[in-house]
Amino acid sequence: MSDVASQVTAAREAAALFALSGEAFERGVLEVTGGDARRWLDGMLTNDVTRLSAADASGDGCYAALLTQKGRIIADLHVLARPGGAYWLETAVSAVPRVQAALGRFIVADDVTLTDRSADWRRLAVEGPGASDALAAAAGFAPAALAGVPAEHWTALALAGAEVVAARFGWTGRDAWQLFVPASGASAAGVREALQLPAASVEALEVLRIEAGVPRLGPELDEEVFPDEARLDAAISRTKGCYTGQEIVARLYSRGAVNHLLVRLQFEGDRVPAPGSPLHFVETDGDKRSGEVTSACDSPGRGVVGLGFVRREHAEPGTRLRCEDPDGSFGARVV
Repeated sequence: MSDVASQVTAAREAAALFALSGEAFERGVLEVTGGDARRWLDGMLTNDVTRLSAADASGDGCYAALLTQKGRIIADLHVLARPGGAYWLETAVSAVPRVQAALGRFIVADDVTLTDRSADWRRLAVEGPGASDALAAAAGFAPAALAGVPAEHWTALALAGAEVVAARFGWTGRDAWQLFVPASGASAAGVREALQLPAASVEALEVLRIEAGVPRLGPELDEEVFPDEARLDAAISRTKGCYTGQEIVARLYSRGAVNHLLVRLQFEGDRVPAPGSPLHFVETDGDKRSGEVTSACDSPGRGVVGLGFVRREHAEPGTRLRCEDPDGSFGARVV
């Protein structure tokens, strides 16, 4: 069994520890502070920030998106309410300058300050069905101590002498915790040792992400994509007041008018299609293109799987497609 295969198996069956690094998974934090932060931020993002609150050692969070005025995705974000009325916007580190610039244009007479805190933290992820038990054991808690923490919320833990922020979200569709470890000293190494979990690579995390159908900024999410095309319903409040891009999002939702939807794909054979490979509906007359592949990998034990956008009428599970690449065509199925 290859290293990636064994790491994927560990995360599927128990839990694995991932160091979030590299172009695909390096993460950043933009902090929002000031007396107007709550009201102002709620007017910027797609989800309801006003319902979030925090104590000294725990707090609420939500998944959200920052959109253009045309309703397309600048970045997806995990919003964490922090003590003292601050908020963390967690996203890809490469997106932090773009998010900061986009938000900064809307600070007029508001008491709001945006600060890039990405360098203050080292980032780890514990993912797999045993993630909560493993994290609780490392923190000296009873096995079930973290089971009741809601998705997207955070709690403070003492791990290997470091004050770690643990937030409950992830990439694999399984139980998951994102760890914010202070960058000073050797804290990250100590936390890794305390967790006593097999170390896994970002290559393994990408396989698990694709299997789970979780979109990522870059391959699936960008300024050409509407939230409903990427099935980001969890990031959108349908009842809150205005935010940037809301009118377009509400109109598309009420009319069911998005033309393409993100789907999970199972490919025939062992060729891994490159991002951008065209997908065609095999039962159509002529050669009508349905969409394209955005991510794909050879998944241990499950064959070649991927994500892609296809026309909404071709998005039902079981729909047969044909994938084109420079070496010819091969079958695919929406799963």
